[in-house]
Amino acid sequence: MENKEEKPKLGCVVMAAGNASRFGENKLAAKVRGKSLVQHALEAVPADKLDAVAVVTQYPEVLDLAETFGFSGIYNPHPDWGISHTIRLGLMPLLDFDAVLFQVSDQPLLCRESVRDLVNFYLEHPDKIIGLGHDGVRGTPCLFPRRFFPELLELTEDHGGNTVIRRHEEDLLIFEAPKQELTDVDTPKALEELTQAL
Repeated sequence: MENKEEKPKLGCVVMAAGNASRFGENKLAAKVRGKSLVQHALEAVPADKLDAVAVVTQYPEVLDLAETFGFSGIYNPHPDWGISHTIRLGLMPLLDFDAVLFQVSDQPLLCRESVRDLVNFYLEHPDKIIGLGHDGVRGTPCLFPRRFFPELLELTEDHGGNTVIRRHEEDLLIFEAPKQELTDVDTPKALEELTQAL
């Protein structure tokens, strides 16, 4: 009888629900290199390393796009309740998983290879929170082992994973990535600057 070690069950929550008030419109539809921000985000998910991917959004067109990737779309009717609500909606179906990766939708230069490497790094350190970062400065995505799920579920309003990480800095490892991959697009000006730099 094989005594093979069981492979950890890994999930991913793509957070694509926000109102993007600083952007002034549906930011996720903004284009970089001919593709929307949300399409870049979904393409950066290393689906081959994950057992389930949930995309949380208020937009029907994003739910449809998630389906074309083979991901589960979760409708968030209350993006105004803050990022904590998005985290809760995405995490609830994945509570029996060993770890969950949380990815934002406004980093158009994020590469699937970097996220895959982050997941592989987690497999070497399965008790740690792993964050993608540059020069020791943490960015996103971040991967949380199951022991942190209760704290993630208790978050309120616009408090996200950062709140949990700040309580457990000793449990955080940063996986190095190129700085440009961590660049997020919060405003039309940031989008314009990013596009001009490409």
